[in-house]
Amino acid sequence: MNERLKEKLAILPDQPGCYLMKDAHGTVIYVGKAKVLKNRVRSYFTGTHDGKTLRLVNEIADFEYIVTSSDLEALILEMNLIKKYDPKYNVMLKDDKSYPFIKITGETHPRLIITRTVKKDKGKYFGPYPNAQAAHETKKLLDRLYPLRKCEKMPKKVCLYYHMGQCLGPCEYHVSEEENKQIVEQITRFLNGGYKEVKEKLTEKMMEAAEQLQFERAKEYRDQISYIETLMEKQKMILHDFVDRDIFGYAYDKGWMCVQVFFIRQGKLIERNVSMFPLYQEPEEEFLTFLGQFYSKHYHLKPREVVLPREIDGEMAAKLLDVNVTQPKSGKKKELVDLACKNAHIALQEKFFLIERDEERTIRAVERLGEALGIPTPHRIEAFDNSNIQGTDAVAAMVVFIDGKPEKKEYRKYKIKTVQGADDYESMREVIRRRYTRVLRERLPLPHLIVVDGGKGQIQAAKEVLECELGLSIPIAGLVKDEKHRTSHFLFGDPPSIVSLEKNSQEFYLLQRIQEEVHRFAITFHRQVRSKSAFHSILDQIPGVGAKRKQALLQHFGSIKKMKEATVEQIQEANIPKHVAQKIHETLQTYES
Repeated sequence: MNERLKEKLAILPDQPGCYLMKDAHGTVIYVGKAKVLKNRVRSYFTGTHDGKTLRLVNEIADFEYIVTSSDLEALILEMNLIKKYDPKYNVMLKDDKSYPFIKITGETHPRLIITRTVKKDKGKYFGPYPNAQAAHETKKLLDRLYPLRKCEKMPKKVCLYYHMGQCLGPCEYHVSEEENKQIVEQITRFLNGGYKEVKEKLTEKMMEAAEQLQFERAKEYRDQISYIETLMEKQKMILHDFVDRDIFGYAYDKGWMCVQVFFIRQGKLIERNVSMFPLYQEPEEEFLTFLGQFYSKHYHLKPREVVLPREIDGEMAAKLLDVNVTQPKSGKKKELVDLACKNAHIALQEKFFLIERDEERTIRAVERLGEALGIPTPHRIEAFDNSNIQGTDAVAAMVVFIDGKPEKKEYRKYKIKTVQGADDYESMREVIRRRYTRVLRERLPLPHLIVVDGGKGQIQAAKEVLECELGLSIPIAGLVKDEKHRTSHFLFGDPPSIVSLEKNSQEFYLLQRIQEEVHRFAITFHRQVRSKSAFHSILDQIPGVGAKRKQALLQHFGSIKKMKEATVEQIQEANIPKHVAQKIHETLQTYES
């Protein structure tokens, strides 16, 4: 620990607040909260830690803190800081899973639709449903039972739905506000558990139709009854009060936490959510952080009641979520909390094996790569590749791997601007210059290792720009391919020499993945540029085709191949005059793609 850290630790206050851990580049890598800042922050630098926490601690070069007036204020501030900085060691809900709802629109003549977006409008929402099929099947049943309008845009005359008795035909006939209101109320009752009443009425109608020898009608009623039984009653009732609630349970072990959520809607268990993440704070505090993030992301899922284990601070959770929070001592709810905790424990145990295997393939591979090169663990690796064909349409690409995994949102593409012809060294200089000038200007995180696709020449070109022009000292390595375009060997050092790596080692596989990924990314970009360039160059030969028409044709067809296959009439559809379209068609027939 450096002297600056020791001095800052010595003056930490014994008050609640949030702390921000930073790496050597000043990047916030972890945000935490504490009831007593002095105790919590100091704990990171004393005693022994498990592998996950040890990796975090090894990266901490500095920290700052914000004092708050209460634990709740610290919890809310922590959530906001995590959103702002997106620290790599914090719990973040990465999944974008959304659940379908059935909606009765708030239009004059309402419709029944499926949606995954909940808005603050005049519509009524029911759900969420465990999957799209369940939502669509339920809507299908409601469409048969209740004649709301079906068309998105009001047609001029009635359609088949009207003749089937599934629409009142407001497009052609007068339908009063009261009629629509009654149907909406019936659907609402049905979806809120009143389907048993509908089933009883259909049974009465089926018996009446059978007595009157209307067997076809009786069969229709029987099918609807069967549909309700299959769709609405096939799932076991968990609780009988029909209150929408979420049941939470959690488990923790070996520095990891698993949280399981049971979604109970209309008394039935419709879905389960499982989240697993590293544990850096006290389990109860980490759980509250998770809880706040969960409903921040899935705000529209917030039920009337949240059921939590008793060891959680229920009063703080209720203030954080603004919902009714219960913590049962016994009964059915307690059984469900225990079941959620049991599932979390089982999932955690099953996951450990996969985590260990994944770490061997990623984190440990990165650590061993650093050991082989004699440098600190290269948590962030940035790799570059150039692509051109005989010097034309030259491009370059950069990919980023963090802890052995691709971080695709940080990939970058470059069109080579200052180099004429096929000069890989100058292209490398340009790209390295552009990338790290921007990194310095915008104070972006610096990589721990730069990998270039190529040998000593590319390494030297990158090194000259970094050290001589930008004053940066970042390790640079080169990946050399064999005649079959496969990763052959790895160069590093001054002067660069071959680093001995076992071809079947995880670190060698990691380098292969990096080289393949940056090559794929560069080639894909080059093809896009070349295709667009070829598109424009052939059109440049045709009188009457200027910049606007080239752009219109590119947007309409996307490629020369598709435009070549088009007729004159289809070319005209891109707002091209007939005589120009004929010229384009004639020119393209002689073009060899």
